[in-house]
Amino acid sequence: MIWSAGYRGGMAETQREHVPRVDSGELDTALAFLSFARHCVLKKAMGLSEEQLRQVLVDSGTSILGLIQHLAETERYWFGHHLAGAAWDPGREHGMTVPTSSAAADVLADYRAAIADSYRAIRAVGDPEACFAVPVDGNRHTLRWVMAHMTSETARHAGHADILREQLDGTTGR
Repeated sequence: MIWSAGYRGGMAETQREHVPRVDSGELDTALAFLSFARHCVLKKAMGLSEEQLRQVLVDSGTSILGLIQHLAETERYWFGHHLAGAAWDPGREHGMTVPTSSAAADVLADYRAAIADSYRAIRAVGDPEACFAVPVDGNRHTLRWVMAHMTSETARHAGHADILREQLDGTTGR
């Protein structure tokens, strides 16, 4: 069998999109790829029920909703706290375990709000060479560093969400 784009063992990719073609400068390119990874994560939740979003299919206890909650916290920690200097309450972190009191719609809305806040912090700083307001282990990393870190973190979890979604209903694609 010859493998081609869109072929996955007889299963058509139903959510496949092209990667960004933006190449107009360092910050715009980095933002395009981070935005694409974020979009891929959110796309994995589209059309799923509350029960499906919370369903744990792997031994680690990970669910699509748990990944999204974790990414919202991660956005706020890196862009809000370290880059922009906002206060951070470690007691607010839930990791991958979504409290039953948190509705899926609220977790999704919180991630979208965290993304919007991060975008504003990135644009306010504007310079990839700009250093963190709050150091990490004594290091004031740059906006460039946090963009690379968050893109890889988000893309990694988008891959996890892709596998979970395929297990839930067969939907595949980036």
